[in-house]
Amino acid sequence: MDLLLSCSQCALEHITFTVVDVETTGLDPTWGHRLCEIAIVLWQGGRELEAFIQRVNPERPIDPGAQAVHGISDEELRDAPRFEEIASVVRNYLERAVLVGHNVLFDVSFLAAEWRRLRWPPPDVILVDTLALARIWLDLASNRLTSVADALGISTEAAHSALGDARITAQVLYALMHLLSSHGVHTLEDLIEAQGGPVFWPDSSWEDLPDILLEALSCGRELWLRYMDRSGIITERRVQPLDANTEYLIAYCHLRQAQRVFRLDRILAMWF
Repeated sequence: MDLLLSCSQCALEHITFTVVDVETTGLDPTWGHRLCEIAIVLWQGGRELEAFIQRVNPERPIDPGAQAVHGISDEELRDAPRFEEIASVVRNYLERAVLVGHNVLFDVSFLAAEWRRLRWPPPDVILVDTLALARIWLDLASNRLTSVADALGISTEAAHSALGDARITAQVLYALMHLLSSHGVHTLEDLIEAQGGPVFWPDSSWEDLPDILLEALSCGRELWLRYMDRSGIITERRVQPLDANTEYLIAYCHLRQAQRVFRLDRILAMWF
């Protein structure tokens, strides 16, 4: 990674860390869940330099379990911008950044799905995971963000909002770096090694998909599907593909007038 090579010997106190936290409609973007709030905090030398917070219209309902955690309702997001309307702002914060999160792959998996929807390549980032650092260097019964913060003497009063969690994560990172300095961790390269090695951005490609589906996703074309549901009922429907992986197609279904998830092995035919 070019960015890691250029920054590997940078002293940690001179690095501006980009701390990210997202609230989402559910737990897994491969099921079509999307972010509904994003917070970004720029942090250097133990202090906050800048903060960005934005709620996002996810264009789908929030699962009850997710809403119970973050307290954001569908009604509150109805007039919020869609991600594509703020994507360039978010991208500017993330590009060539040392990106930090607590369980960072959760946050960036949702961002990776948004980049795929926009047909954008992934940003050039280095990922730092405070969860991985806590698991290796702290002997705690729980490594949840609030548990780690409590153990490090950091207030968790603002937890469970994107901005609150991003700020707590930034303070956790700073406290962990202070702790690790006594173990010889002084540079970014040292920090990456301390977390167990590099963490990689999730795969943002559409490899191994049927050619017709790949063309529809790449060119923004609608498809017709002949689809068999779990009950064996076969329907034909026009859809707008949004994202896909090796198991599922996420698409807007004109028959149901809503976003739906289709198992690829139940799609009997696809055509333009």
